[in-house]
Amino acid sequence: MDMLGFASVSSITVICYLAALIIKATPVDNKWIPAVCGVLGGIIGGFAYHIIPSFPSEDPLSSIAVGIVSGLAATGVHQACKKLKK
Repeated sequence: MDMLGFASVSSITVICYLAALIIKATPVDNKWIPAVCGVLGGIIGGFAYHIIPSFPSEDPLSSIAVGIVSGLAATGVHQACKKLKK
């Protein structure tokens, strides 16, 4: 995987993390944040497969799965930072 492929996967995590922060500022229940991050990551992963030639997957389904995992990683990053602050 070249650096552009790695950057595209990590950028999905950053975008989903920012979306989670926006959702957290609304009256929407926080229990929906991981699901929203996963769905958003899957959508972005599907688009990235068609837009980024070096996206690190061979087919659209794998790209969606990479996006979902990257989106859910945003939730994990948030929880890890929260635990480290304590």
